[in-house]
Amino acid sequence: MFISVSQSQVARLAVDGGLAVNLNSSSFRLTTHATNTESLSPPPCRKSFCPEHRRRNLGDTVREEDTMRGKRGRACVVVLGDLGRSPRMQYHALSLARQASFQVDIVAYGGSIPHEAVLKHPSIHIHTMAQPRFIQLLPKMLYPVTLLLKAFIQFTMLFWFLFVKVPAPDLFLVQNPPSVPTLVAVKWASSWRRAAFVVDWHNFGYTLLALSLGRNNVFVSLYRWIEKYYGKMATGSLCVTKAMQHELEQNWEVRAKVLYDQPPEFFRPALLEERHELFCRVKKDLCHPSGVYDFISRELENQVLDETLFTTKTNADILLKQNRPALVVSSTSWTPDENFGILLDAAVMYDRRVAARSKGSDTAEISEEQDLYPNLLFIITGKGPEKEMYEEKIKRLNLKHVAFRTMWLAAEDYPLLLGSADLGVCLHTSSSGLDLPMKVVDMFGCGLPVCSVSYSCIQELVKDGQNGLLFSSSSELADQLLVLFKGFPGNCDALMSLKAGAMETGSSGRWATEWEDCAKPLITQVVSQNED
Repeated sequence: MFISVSQSQVARLAVDGGLAVNLNSSSFRLTTHATNTESLSPPPCRKSFCPEHRRRNLGDTVREEDTMRGKRGRACVVVLGDLGRSPRMQYHALSLARQASFQVDIVAYGGSIPHEAVLKHPSIHIHTMAQPRFIQLLPKMLYPVTLLLKAFIQFTMLFWFLFVKVPAPDLFLVQNPPSVPTLVAVKWASSWRRAAFVVDWHNFGYTLLALSLGRNNVFVSLYRWIEKYYGKMATGSLCVTKAMQHELEQNWEVRAKVLYDQPPEFFRPALLEERHELFCRVKKDLCHPSGVYDFISRELENQVLDETLFTTKTNADILLKQNRPALVVSSTSWTPDENFGILLDAAVMYDRRVAARSKGSDTAEISEEQDLYPNLLFIITGKGPEKEMYEEKIKRLNLKHVAFRTMWLAAEDYPLLLGSADLGVCLHTSSSGLDLPMKVVDMFGCGLPVCSVSYSCIQELVKDGQNGLLFSSSSELADQLLVLFKGFPGNCDALMSLKAGAMETGSSGRWATEWEDCAKPLITQVVSQNED
């Protein structure tokens, strides 16, 4: 039986109740131990005063903790990608350190800055690999050679870090995809260093490769074979959806446990003061980009010092503006599996329909009709290969009631942006059709309703009409924007209803709880079996 208590309660209960104190856990857990009095050789004693009894219970608890952490008390998290853009693996590292008391080594590429909680945790140690960027300079006609060369260089780097540089762990936890050469290197390292090998299946790597090469390409077939062969060799597996769990069991001979993405504690609705400070910080990013001059640019030019697009500060009071634009946020990796063109087309349709309604009204009704539908500001966060292409398209749109801004936020500011927005849009379609977008999980954590592209398993996360809406075309998305923002900000009942559903979804589960219930038992089991 586990009880969460304060540090002062730990000391009090340990003395008065004969409970064993798990001093290695950051949450200060207490563990009760049932005992058989007939089997005890010492005579009965008063638990509140007997040192022998307390030492005996404390020893039991330490042995239980050692079983969880293994003999070495170390875990190695492997991410063959930008750690700052791999939030799920950052959360794994935090949970392994906080909830399982592991010393955690992270082997990953650098680039974006990870969350502050990861950087500052004393038990987490980040080992940064250098990316072979020169490969990107090779001509496209050498693409097959590039793939092989890249895999060889990556394997060499992984070999050095996993076999030599990183202290021997009890557990390797690896993100998939990418699968090649990651699964091969981690499997070999786990065998050499006698560690458990756990794969966290986010998607299927071969389906991502097929986006550029086609499903029938020989490299895609080889990639799939390697992914399946080494995936089956893992001592434990986690995955992100029930649909993926079913696919792994039926066609890959892999038994995986579903660990749904859940928002950590720092994804929550932003306070008014936090919103105001955030929009003051990003004011420069909101100023008109090169070649674009829109309603956002005009409003920012006329603002006073203590004013933002959305808030105003009078003395010590911060208020939301009644005539503020609606803030819509979308996070994208700017890759082919997210068709950003859908959002651009929907924005054009919204802009034209609002303009047409205003022109169609007689003079006395124009003001009321314009107030019925707000201007929209879309803030698009993320990095990726197609970003510049879409930025050029945005410059040519010439919209009057819609504006776009693209930016990359600090890890601490991104949750604040979601917590300050009015609506989220997700364009993720999944190369396999079996994974769920973590960005939507984060949005729900902030109480932000979502309009999402509909695909096979998205209903596991987005409940149409409850915490968000699903669309299949740009015209559907445009219709949803008109319905949700009619009467904004004070009389948009449809939006408020979805927001209440998003708040309920976000508050129903958090990462630490989900990890404790689903991932920790599996990790305990595979570490224990590996020692046997």
